[in-house]
Amino acid sequence: MPDPRTERERMVETQIAARGVCDPGVLRAMREVPREAFVPSHLADGAHVDRPLAIGEGQTISQPFIVALMLEAAGIGPQDRVLEIGAGSGYAAAVASRLGAQVCAVERIGALAEAARERLARLGYDNVEVRQGDGTGGWPGGGAFDVILVSAAGPEVPAALVAQLAPGGRLVMPVGERSGPQQLVRLCRTPDGLRQDDLGAVAFVPLIGAEGFAEDS
Repeated sequence: MPDPRTERERMVETQIAARGVCDPGVLRAMREVPREAFVPSHLADGAHVDRPLAIGEGQTISQPFIVALMLEAAGIGPQDRVLEIGAGSGYAAAVASRLGAQVCAVERIGALAEAARERLARLGYDNVEVRQGDGTGGWPGGGAFDVILVSAAGPEVPAALVAQLAPGGRLVMPVGERSGPQQLVRLCRTPDGLRQDDLGAVAFVPLIGAEGFAEDS
């Protein structure tokens, strides 16, 4: 197996920094978190390629560039509370935990939630909490979040997530059709209301839930 540290360095330099992501905290965190530990063992040799990888249950871990792009767009500060919807293997939550104070991650699929919880604890990411549930409802009772990251595409931004966004907060999410065009958007809560920025075309698995797509559609 190639040296993971060397592979992570190459990933950051050639796939992320070379494509315009320049936030030093994001680049440092992407170098630090062992991406190979968040994919199935038979895919570990290819963990650092710039494409999504299957993690089971019909879900994927996003390509490294997209993870870095979303984190840079979110502008996570050291005191920020982060909510991630669609935890998957726990990789993006782990990277976000190196940038913020606390990460609350929601995963719809029980087997993935349990595996992510165990993996994050084993690797020492003690400022991440994983909960199984409908991510379109956010983290009820958890208060407001400075950053909300959604790792699945919905037809629109769920109202429950907007309601949980703190003043000055940033929400980054893909929006669009279930199996068609999708756009990565950022919502910022400003004193004048919500501002939306379009960040480019993307392709994500669908966001399933009460304020997303139906599971059987």
